[in-house]
Amino acid sequence: MTEMRNTRYIAQTHTGLVRKANEDSILALPEHEIWLVSDGMGGHDAGDYASRLIADMVATIPQDLDPAGKMHALRDAIHGAHRAIQAESDNRGGTTIGATVAALVISRGHFLCLWAGDSRIYRLRNGEIELLTTDHSAVADYVLAGRMSWDEADQHPQSNAITRAVGIDGDLMLDKVRGETVAGDRFLLCSDGLTKYATFAMLQDMLSSTPLETVADRLVQVALTGGGGDNISVIVVDVL
Repeated sequence: MTEMRNTRYIAQTHTGLVRKANEDSILALPEHEIWLVSDGMGGHDAGDYASRLIADMVATIPQDLDPAGKMHALRDAIHGAHRAIQAESDNRGGTTIGATVAALVISRGHFLCLWAGDSRIYRLRNGEIELLTTDHSAVADYVLAGRMSWDEADQHPQSNAITRAVGIDGDLMLDKVRGETVAGDRFLLCSDGLTKYATFAMLQDMLSSTPLETVADRLVQVALTGGGGDNISVIVVDVL
């Protein structure tokens, strides 16, 4: 657990119980107040490469940028990773290589989320949980049309079919949401290795009742108890 400026955070990633390798990457830059989760796709080596490249490129963002500069630098780093992953895919004969990304920036009383894919960012405020991101997945349209809940979508047979990722297709489109932070806000960034096993109600209960020191362990344990069929990554950020 680490405290920096107006935030504290804890981060953890786990291979799970089925996969042989962890293709997730997590990044915490408390001095920048930037946190990131990336879930690689394309099999061992390829998925590892893609998610780690995203994290490594974001880690090169200069310190002491103003909020607008920080946002542009983050976006540029992710787009740079997108182009580099595409080049690596070409070098490997066109094999599929990509990764999701979910990034959180907190600066001067405001937050920004940038994402592509189905890694998620939630916010707990006054005991109520809200999903800030919207999955880029085959089943997300069902949720947005009111035909099922996100909890139901997580159990759908096509829940793993994502429609957008860094390194995939031609141009990368990053979605964005921003807003004000309030003291006591708690943000959760996670890969789908957690959300396959944790409903909104479970997440709300754990985030509301668990100290920061142990909340990452508890969230990972929920996924492991549920079967641990995928890599699991969680970052929890508290606004002081």
